[in-house]
Amino acid sequence: MNAGGEQILRHGPAKAATVLILPPLFEEANRLRRTLLLTMRALANAGIASLLPDLPGQNESLVATDAATLSLWREEAAALAAREQVALVAAFRGSCLIDDHIAAPHWRCAPVSGSSLLKAMLRSRIASDTENGVRTDSAQLLEQAQTAPLSLAGNLLSPQMIAELSEAEPQTVTPLRTVKIGSASEDTIAGTPLWLRAEPGEDADMARTMAADIADWMQQCGTI
Repeated sequence: MNAGGEQILRHGPAKAATVLILPPLFEEANRLRRTLLLTMRALANAGIASLLPDLPGQNESLVATDAATLSLWREEAAALAAREQVALVAAFRGSCLIDDHIAAPHWRCAPVSGSSLLKAMLRSRIASDTENGVRTDSAQLLEQAQTAPLSLAGNLLSPQMIAELSEAEPQTVTPLRTVKIGSASEDTIAGTPLWLRAEPGEDADMARTMAADIADWMQQCGTI
């Protein structure tokens, strides 16, 4: 994906229209990865190719986690999309914060603000500290993060990453389709929010529905 040689999982016909799948950020990516792989298989069955990249500092990346920033991820995602000439970008949860520089139709699933992600990781850190007999709070941790990397949810986040997350919101893009996860409706994919589970899981039915919704949006946008 970048000069660091990030891994990219490719699936589907070699010369087909291609979807760039941007995974959720941080620990949420692990909980949703298996379902994203099932979504890629379903897209392939519909004649659509897909790419699932590692972000620098995430998953199998050799980049240190404290070297990652939202700005870096945004730049790398846009560069990959341009290089691969993707027909659509499908962003999930926190990756909806880094997809706005991509010149292609957008499909977003359950977008979330950076501050919401940050608060969830802080709660997890505080709970872990409490179990280990250490008393901390959000204000104390954020003060530490102004001058040194902070360990949250298995990631060592730089002061720049913390600052960017606290302000980040999904940006307006067009054309755009946004879906939620829950009880099936016009803009809601039937399923459960796997990113809230304690352990990774999968939902094959939800994956097939997401793939069908992505394919339908691509047809509406004229990219297939």
